[in-house]
Formats: sequence, C-alpha cells, structure tokens
Amino acid sequence: MSETVAPRPSNWNLPNALTLLRIVLVPFFIWAFVADGGAYGQLRWLAAALFVVAIYTDKLDGDIARARGLVTNFGKIADPIADKLLIGSALVMLSVVGELWWWVTIVMLVRELGITLLRFVVIRYGVMAASKGGKLKTVMQTLAIFVYLLPVTPAHSWLSILALVLMLAALAVTVVTGVDYVLKAWQLRRSGRIGAGLESAGPDSAERASTDDYKEQG
Repeated sequence: MSETVAPRPSNWNLPNALTLLRIVLVPFFIWAFVADGGAYGQLRWLAAALFVVAIYTDKLDGDIARARGLVTNFGKIADPIADKLLIGSALVMLSVVGELWWWVTIVMLVRELGITLLRFVVIRYGVMAASKGGKLKTVMQTLAIFVYLLPVTPAHSWLSILALVLMLAALAVTVVTGVDYVLKAWQLRRSGRIGAGLESAGPDSAERASTDDYKEQG
C-alpha cells in the first residue's frame, strides 16, 4: 500500500508574500535614508522604522512557513535574496554618507556573495549545512545596523560607541563563519558526499534537510 504524498504548498502563500514585502520595502528604506543626506531627522527615524519592519517580516515568514508547512522552493531562493538586499543596501548607504568605513561594507558584501556562490558551486556534491554561527552573524549585523540608523545627538554619543562595537563584533563573526563555510565546502567537495546522512536516511532526507535549513542560510 503506497503512502499518500502530501501536495506541495503553493507559492502564493503568506510567507512568500512577506518575503516579497521585504523586497518592496528596500527601495523605500533607501529613499528614507538618503532623501536628506542621512541627516538625523524624521526621515532617519522612518528609515530605522522601515528597517525594523523588514527585519520582523524576515523572522515572521520563516516561523509561519515552518509551522504551517508552507516552505517552497521559491521561498528558499527569494528569502536569502531579500535578506541580502536589505542588509547590503543598509551597509552601502551607511558608507555612502560616511558613517561606516567602506572596507567593512566591502568585506561583508564579499563574504555574503561569496558564500552564496559557493553553495551553488558545491551543490553537486551535496547540501552545505547551515551553521548556528550563520544565524548569529545575521543577528549581529541587523542589531549593529539598527543602532547605526538611530539618530545620534551629542547627548547620546554613547550610541555611536555601541554601534561601532556591535559592527566590529558582527564583522568578526561574519569573517569567521565565512572561513568556516569555505572549509566545509572544501571538505564536502573532497569527500564527494551527497550530504551528511542523506544516503543512509532515505530519499526524502534531502527535502527534510532543505526544509530544516530554511531561514538558516548563514
């Protein structure tokens, strides 16, 4: 007696809609930040608020997708793209207005793009599992960017120090996790494994691993 195969969820669902909303919010975030040259006024507060809303949709869409079984191939592709668009644009805008060193932005962007490309390169050898460090990296980056976005007056100069400390910590985690992924990719390619445990766990293991990896792209 054959098992009943559950139908694949439609791409037209709430998690994917939230992912698309995050992408749509990016140009509005950029406009709010640069419209008055990054000055510490109402538009700066608006930029910070848009960033918070976008980050919240990032968490919300993943929670809903996993809880309701709405993980789709579209979501797996669009979600990390939306995340990188938001984080990348924020880093670039902070560097454009002279609040963040360009070398920090470049290192982070190169790491993000490099690891994304690396995943595609080694996918023929297996799925490169996400690490807890990848999630920590994302949390550190978003927290540091949020503090940078807050309008800082001379009376709140301690926020500038806090923002710098958080960004340097995020940079360290970004680099360390990037090196870790490179080592994992090298080991995966060298061993030619189909993925950790996938051969012994059955044909459905790759799908489950991909589902568990949702929102943990690193």
